[in-house]
Amino acid sequence: MSFEDKTLECSDCSTAFTFSAGEQEEFRSRGYSNQPKRCPECRQARKSERYGNTAGSYGNSGSTYSPGRQMFPAVCSDCGKSTSVPFEPRQGRPVYCSDCYRKVKTSR
Repeated sequence: MSFEDKTLECSDCSTAFTFSAGEQEEFRSRGYSNQPKRCPECRQARKSERYGNTAGSYGNSGSTYSPGRQMFPAVCSDCGKSTSVPFEPRQGRPVYCSDCYRKVKTSR
């Protein structure tokens, strides 16, 4: 299927923007069936509102958690190393660092 550039109107700012053939191919390859409703600037602004200044990127840490997610300090129940977890630890429940969690997870 061949794509041609389209001019669309942003639903937020009413500015005309181009939905290029390359972008259309990218949308199709990702399985998206709808055209974008917002211009690139409004899309970026909306991402920034939802995910903070990093616009939803995960940063260079390699973490799979969103950068805006609250992390809680903890001590690993297995090795005693200080770590942080994306949930508030509860008394009587073990908490593991990522290395020990992988070991515990694979041994189950």
